[in-house]
Amino acid sequence: MAASAYNSHDIAGDWQGTLEFPVPGHPNAKYRLVLRIAKAPDGGWTALNYSIDQSPEPMHTSDVSLKGSTFKFSIPSLHGSYEGTVSADGGSIHGVWTQGGPLTLNFVRPTKETAWDIPAPPAPPKPMAADADPSFAVATIKPSNPSTPSSQTKTIRVYGRQYLTQNTSLADLIEVAYGVHPSQIKGPSWVAADKFDLVGVPDGEGQPSGTQWLTMVQKLLAVRFKLAFHREKRDVSMYLLSVGKSGPKNMTVSESTSPFPSGLEFIPSAEGLSLPARNTAMAQFAQMLQQVVLDRPVIDKTGLAGRFDFGFTFTPDESQFDGHPPRLPTPTNTTNSSPGLFDAIQQQLGLKLTPETAPADVLVIDHVEKPSAN
Repeated sequence: MAASAYNSHDIAGDWQGTLEFPVPGHPNAKYRLVLRIAKAPDGGWTALNYSIDQSPEPMHTSDVSLKGSTFKFSIPSLHGSYEGTVSADGGSIHGVWTQGGPLTLNFVRPTKETAWDIPAPPAPPKPMAADADPSFAVATIKPSNPSTPSSQTKTIRVYGRQYLTQNTSLADLIEVAYGVHPSQIKGPSWVAADKFDLVGVPDGEGQPSGTQWLTMVQKLLAVRFKLAFHREKRDVSMYLLSVGKSGPKNMTVSESTSPFPSGLEFIPSAEGLSLPARNTAMAQFAQMLQQVVLDRPVIDKTGLAGRFDFGFTFTPDESQFDGHPPRLPTPTNTTNSSPGLFDAIQQQLGLKLTPETAPADVLVIDHVEKPSAN
C-alpha cells in the first residue's frame, strides 16, 4: 500500500522500527520493534509493543496519545517513553525513545512484503504430574572458567526442561534450594568462594513446577555435594521490601498467562542498570534482589498480591552484586544519571527497602564435599 493512502490523523495499524540500544560487549545491539496501535472505545488510542527478537509477549504500553502530529507512549516496565512526529502523509513517525538517555527511534508502516512476523507464543508445555517426585536424570557440574567474558556474571535460569546456572557457588545453589541468603549459611569458605556451572535435565515427562525444580536441586546437593546441615535461629541483618506512603507507582497488573516471571535480568546502559520486570510477583522481585544484588536477605512485606509489569533504572555501587557490579558505559549526560538502588526503587516504584535485624533461620553445614565427577 502506498504511503499516500494513509491519513496522518488515523495511526491505527502496525508500525515497525529498529532501536539501537548499545550494551557492554554489544556496541551495535539492535532490536526490531513492532508497534500495534488501535482506536480505544473512548476515542483515544491503545498500543502494544513487541520486541520480536526477544519475546513473543507484548509489552504493556500506556499514555498513548496523538495531539496534532505529536505521538507519544510509555512502557512502564522499561521506565521509558517515546515521542515522535507523524509525517504529513501518515506513513512514518520520526522520534526519540528515552530510557535514561535519548535514542533515535523511527517507525514506518510496513507493506505486506516488508512486514515482520510477530513470533507465535510457544505452545504451553505439558506440566509434570503434580505427584511426581523428579530428580535430575542428567546433571553436569564443572568449575566456572574465570577467563570467559561472563566470568563475573551469576545466572540461574530455566530454559524449557533444562536447569542452567553459570558462575554460581554452592552457597548460591543452597540459597535457591532452601530460601536462605548466603549470609545465613555457615560452612567452609569454599562453599561461597568456588564457582560452578550446572546443566541439569529432569527425569520423567512434562514441565516441572517451581516446587519440583527446587526438589531436584535439593537432591542434587545431597548426592553430588554430600550436603548435610541443621538450622538454628539467630539474629540476622535483612531488608524489608514494603510499599511507601504514597503507594506503588509505575506498576501494572500483568496480562501474561505464564506461571513464570520474565525480564528479571538487568540491562546496562550509560544511565545505569535497568530491570524490565514482567509477570513478576513481589516475592520473586524480593528474591531476585536477595540473590543477585544485595548482601543480605530481602523479605517481601508489600502485601501486593498477583503479578506485575514494572521497571526501574539505578546506578549500582561496590557493595552490590557481590562486589562486582556490572561495568557501565561512560555516561552521555551526567544530568541523566540514575539514582542509587534504594532511591530508585522509592522514586520509580513507590516501594522502599528498610534495613532491620530480626531472628531468622541460619543453615549450619555439618558435612559437605566438592562435587562428585559428572
